[in-house]
Amino acid sequence: MRYLFALPFFLFCFSCSNTEKIANPNIETYDDSILDIIDIYSEIEQLADSISLPEGPVWDKASNSLLFVDVMNNKLFRWNEEEGTNLFISPSGNTGYAPNVNLGLLGANGLMIDGNGDIIVCQHGDRRIAKIENASTSSPNFTTLIDNYEGKRFNSPNDLTYSSAGDIYFTDPAFGFFNLETFQFVESELRDLDFNGVFKYNLESSQLSLITDQIDLPNGIALSPDEKTLYVNKMAVIDGSRKILKINLENMEISTLFDGANLPQEDEGNFDGMKVHSSGNIFTSGPGGLLIISPSGELLGKIDFGPITNCAFDDKEEYLYATGFVNNPKVYRIKLKNNS
Repeated sequence: MRYLFALPFFLFCFSCSNTEKIANPNIETYDDSILDIIDIYSEIEQLADSISLPEGPVWDKASNSLLFVDVMNNKLFRWNEEEGTNLFISPSGNTGYAPNVNLGLLGANGLMIDGNGDIIVCQHGDRRIAKIENASTSSPNFTTLIDNYEGKRFNSPNDLTYSSAGDIYFTDPAFGFFNLETFQFVESELRDLDFNGVFKYNLESSQLSLITDQIDLPNGIALSPDEKTLYVNKMAVIDGSRKILKINLENMEISTLFDGANLPQEDEGNFDGMKVHSSGNIFTSGPGGLLIISPSGELLGKIDFGPITNCAFDDKEEYLYATGFVNNPKVYRIKLKNNS
């Protein structure tokens, strides 16, 4: 008789042990090479909500925390496993340092942690690249690194990346002069530059140089692992053309890495922020969510977080973090495969 009772238990255990994993339907892969990085069974986790326009995610190794901003509300937040999400620095990008048109996109945007652990900030409202101690404060004391090109104030520095030689590459579109209600740029005598530039600034020499003024609306920016190629996201707000561009830093030749025209036109989103994985693959916000593009311009995969603005990795590349757009005001993460 005891064998009759044992049989259902055995069948139950056998059934559980043979249950197939279900792939996450929000993850699409188009090339098997990406399976070395992406775990198709990972679930998307929500870390923060009700952040009006989350942006600028960067990993702070010293505190095992993710820093990110709310561009619309002029705040910088910190998230970690122990404390969750907390306001970290306020105000973050509009302190009265520079004249602006007092519209909605005036907070900080792109963030970076320098070699001393300080935070380097792209400030829309203050129209500069600034530095601040990596500590929570409601009365921040920012130090200006650079705020002008040939005596003319920047538009609103947006995103940045850092080279091993001490160079900060950054984009300077005029989103500090952008009206979210009309979704148009505002003409103003306060705007000094008549172009949206990509610049290089050396922290040691304080030398600033213009990389290009030929991209009508540059946004996200990142370096290839060998630092020979600069990737720049071109948004479609002005001319309807959304592309990922690459700049050869040896001869400054600009070419298209990936053309958004190849994607379904109904896919919501734009090429905004990006990061480069140690594999050399580009992880970028884009139409349809987060796109993964190879260094040769092939679409390798997509993760649908909903419309997003930017992304970041932790220092060990164990997780991918993503910040949502105004109609998706959240911060997410998803666990990656880590083969290191």
